Amino acid sequence: MRQTIFTILLFISAAIALVSCRKDRYEPDIVQYDEDQITAYIKANNITGMVRDTSGIYYKIITPGTGSVIQYSDSISMVYGLKSFDNRYIATDTILNHFEDFSGHIESDGHPYGLQLAVHNLLNHKGGIARLLIPSHLAFGVAGTGSGSSQVTNSHIAGNQSLDYTIHIISDQDAYDQTVIKNYIGANGLTSMKQDPSGIWYSISTPGTGTVAITDSTTITATFTLAMLNHTIVDQYNSDVGVSIDIPDIMRGMQIGLKKYATAGALITYIIPSSLAYRKTAHNSLVTIPANSPLRYDIQIIDVSP
Repeated sequence: MRQTIFTILLFISAAIALVSCRKDRYEPDIVQYDEDQITAYIKANNITGMVRDTSGIYYKIITPGTGSVIQYSDSISMVYGLKSFDNRYIATDTILNHFEDFSGHIESDGHPYGLQLAVHNLLNHKGGIARLLIPSHLAFGVAGTGSGSSQVTNSHIAGNQSLDYTIHIISDQDAYDQTVIKNYIGANGLTSMKQDPSGIWYSISTPGTGTVAITDSTTITATFTLAMLNHTIVDQYNSDVGVSIDIPDIMRGMQIGLKKYATAGALITYIIPSSLAYRKTAHNSLVTIPANSPLRYDIQIIDVSP
């Protein structure tokens, strides 16, 4: 009997000790875990000026928007860059990272719910630029997103990863495109580029010698390379014999440029703003061209047939 009582007392003492120990342990829920990670990230990266929203998102308005208030039914154009806190996922190429859809579709289009919240509750006006630190429970949660190993950059965001976003809600797509094009021209030393009143840019490396004008009823034979402004080639044809192209079948900006500046024998570089390229629709070629993408078109005209 004494042995039994002693055993029971020993068990109770151990249980009390275990409970006491657990009270001393720090076991945060996911909301507190994210809060701890974000505050540590801010400190480690010397980030200043961030404000905490009641949702748990930290944000800094870099440029306040001056356009209309964004409604869920509004179609918006957004350019963004992001990286995960562990630095294993980095996608900061704003030539690639375009969003064009209703603002209420941000989450359903595969972006974090926290990004949709931030667009409506924090930035809320077209033209604004902001930096966001989105907690993991408002991003892709415990499962993460993407394919392959979380060790592979730009293919997988690991679970419980908070995200560092910079977003720009475009208020004037034409003006934004011209800024992007001018920056590209400057960065690549394209000093011979000129702007046509339509908005396209062009540089004639070799003037044409042909006498047949290019019109809507014309077929040209040409070699060409089509690229995004991050130098990614999206289509090309470089055979010596060239490829036949009917003028009505090509993007509006190229139609304008060829009719005005090209004849047989010409070698010309064009840079086409998105409104005269594929506009708000993503286009599939060798690779996907995002919506609202200015494009570079290098073309050599071999022959012009009326």
